[in-house]
Amino acid sequence: MKIFSMLLISIFFFSCQQKENNKMPVTATDSVVTEKNKEEDKEQNKKENQQIGDTIFMNFGDEKGLFVAEGTLDSIHSKVYVKFKNEDLGELKGNIVPATGKGNIRFNQIIFPDKSSDGPFGMDLKIYLKQKGNYILVIGHSQMADNPFFGTFKVQLEKKKE
Repeated sequence: MKIFSMLLISIFFFSCQQKENNKMPVTATDSVVTEKNKEEDKEQNKKENQQIGDTIFMNFGDEKGLFVAEGTLDSIHSKVYVKFKNEDLGELKGNIVPATGKGNIRFNQIIFPDKSSDGPFGMDLKIYLKQKGNYILVIGHSQMADNPFFGTFKVQLEKKKE
């Protein structure tokens, strides 16, 4: 038993010494380079709202309240979720423009901050936003029609204050 405990203690001390010896000093130039890279990445992300997986985060709009993003529907992601935050009551106008011109694609549903929902809609959406909080728009093809849509599209949202 004594040998076992001595062995455990020696392994513990040996592992602690290894961690201390492997530390590398960080120079001032390294931190400056990473800060510049982070700033450049933030600037590039501010230019566009991008689809990540099956979700488009509408965080960046222009001065008029117009949010534009490009999305893709495929066999893996048959629905795309557009998430945006509403801080002002008013009207929301939405529009889907497929790259091919026409297609079986629509706003299937809108989920309000209180988890209630409404829908389905068409390729155009016009709804009054009565709540503040995070909204989710579900975009997909109509189950009632043939030929599901696969490809790229643009979604445009315009929020107008009261």
